[in-house]
Amino acid sequence: MVNRRQKGIPRWADATVAAIGLVLMSPLAIIIGLAIAATSGSPILFRQKRVGRNGRQFDVFKFRTMTLSQTGPQPQVTSSNDGRITRLGRVLRKTKLDEMPTLWNVLRGDMALVGPRPEVPRYVNENDPQWRLILAVRPGITDPTTLSLRNEEELLARAHPDVEKFYVTQLQPAKLSGYINYLQQRTLGTDVRVIYRTLAEVIRHS
Repeated sequence: MVNRRQKGIPRWADATVAAIGLVLMSPLAIIIGLAIAATSGSPILFRQKRVGRNGRQFDVFKFRTMTLSQTGPQPQVTSSNDGRITRLGRVLRKTKLDEMPTLWNVLRGDMALVGPRPEVPRYVNENDPQWRLILAVRPGITDPTTLSLRNEEELLARAHPDVEKFYVTQLQPAKLSGYINYLQQRTLGTDVRVIYRTLAEVIRHS
């Protein structure tokens, strides 16, 4: 069971860091936005429903890295060989710069800097005891499980053409187990170390 007394970074610190980050990275965000508009048109931002704390749904914001769908419903998991990813989008996804607008979600209170990654409603079962534990906390931009599965899109590419089946039956259960393990050991110190590791990975891949 997750010890609710074990908490990570305080909400006020999350909001402060998110606000500072949005201001400091605004010049880069403008450049990326202009590049997206010039290479693949608008919209610049991608928004998608995710399930947050206590099952509340919210719109997560990212820079758009894929072409706009002209057909019916599309898979909600993405592999590295997905033909919808634009050339610029591949760079943004590799460096994780596509997630820069997610700081707005942190500022709004939808997300935290560190926490289990928010999932799309399609893959969430609120009746599952594991999901109830995970949804008791605010989802985050990064966490230890996300760092260890940085190559998730490559793993999904190997599962082609049964990408979604592999995600639901293999990858997601591993992620849920990792999230719960992280929450059971969560402290302020562990969350600070996760942020440090995340920044190091972003800089390395950039």
